[in-house]
Amino acid sequence: MPNLSVAPPNRTQLRRAVTSSFLGSVIEYYDFLLYATASAVVFNKVFFSSLDSLAATVASFGTFATGYLARPLGGVIFGHYGDRLGRKRMLVLTMTLMAVASFLIGLLPTYAQIGSLAPIALVALRILQGVAVGGEWGGAVLMSAEHATSRRGLWASFTNAGAPFGMVLSTAALTGTAAVMDEQAFLSWGWRVPFLISVVLLAVGLFVRLRVEETPVFEAARERAPRMPLLEVFRNHPKTLLLGVGVGLSAFVAQGTLTTYLIAYGVRAGFARQAVLNALTLSSALAVLGIVGWSALSDRVGRRPVVLAGAVLMAVFGFALFPMVDSGSTAVLALALVLGQAVVHPLMYGPLAALYTELFTTGSRYTGASLGYQIAGLGAGLAPLLFAQLDASTGGGTTTISVIIAACCLLTVACVLALRETSRHDLTSVAPVAPSGQVADTAKPSSA
Repeated sequence: MPNLSVAPPNRTQLRRAVTSSFLGSVIEYYDFLLYATASAVVFNKVFFSSLDSLAATVASFGTFATGYLARPLGGVIFGHYGDRLGRKRMLVLTMTLMAVASFLIGLLPTYAQIGSLAPIALVALRILQGVAVGGEWGGAVLMSAEHATSRRGLWASFTNAGAPFGMVLSTAALTGTAAVMDEQAFLSWGWRVPFLISVVLLAVGLFVRLRVEETPVFEAARERAPRMPLLEVFRNHPKTLLLGVGVGLSAFVAQGTLTTYLIAYGVRAGFARQAVLNALTLSSALAVLGIVGWSALSDRVGRRPVVLAGAVLMAVFGFALFPMVDSGSTAVLALALVLGQAVVHPLMYGPLAALYTELFTTGSRYTGASLGYQIAGLGAGLAPLLFAQLDASTGGGTTTISVIIAACCLLTVACVLALRETSRHDLTSVAPVAPSGQVADTAKPSSA
């Protein structure tokens, strides 16, 4: 099938698009993951103070999970209009929605002040956060990938790299605030400061994002956009969508384990909260390098080998993770997080930005990529909740948790093997990438 007639590449716009995608992702995930850290160390005491310690932690992780449950909805809503009206417009809306929701969380009364209305309002705002981040990722990735004419894995990966960098900022903001005041002041009002800062980050993000032009790939395909991109995905790419979900699931289960569940687990294992958060901050900062580096490698050797290597290594590492934390050594705890989050996890996670982009055609790419990624992303939201409940029922046993992580990794291996390599697919082609064993329409190789 024919390729679209696309305007010549513009290096200035590529740089702006990558910068915008990275900063936008940092801001979105600063807000989204700030909630994750707060759910492990603050919200169980502020919004669920009527429950015992373990039940409050489970409830706190439950509200955390609602954000992930709302992410596919955000992917569908913003994906639809992003495929119909353009990527840029939706990204301005998602960034604004996220910042406003986070700012309002910072203003919420506590359970002690208004009772059960406090956690209800918290859940409502968390849902808005989920909708926002669900629409953000797909548009941000497409802005970079569709502006790129080479090294697509590298450029698209900056969106994914924004997630751990956002974690660095959110963790630093929360722990920095806690470090300059006593426990009572922190639980009373100090925890609100990092959420209120969201408005400042919004101003910076919008300044950069408004200077980026719409992608030339979308402009060339605007007239061919289907009226209902979601139906287009379900009708023409159902197997590709399901395989895409399976490819990303283990990366998100591992992400939720390493960045959320392990905070609460480490504190219960006897570590000071600050020690766990310091190790998480270090591993998150190094994860930025891991994501960009492994994604650049995927441009050379392909997406499949890199993701496969990560899935196999994570399946094994899942059985070593908790014994390392249980060692009681702060250095071993930090090593466990660095190995897991900065070395192994980026192998699976980094190439996903380009891979999901390459699975779908331009007319339904925002919807398809967002939906596949965000459904897989449920693993990051539900894993900490599931693991906390398993912990409560088994009295601290972690073998079952390691088995679940390994099973998800094996699912990823099977789904990657069922897909064709996508790294040489041309984004201007109107033909999708077919699963392995099917005959896809001819697409001109990309120089990426």
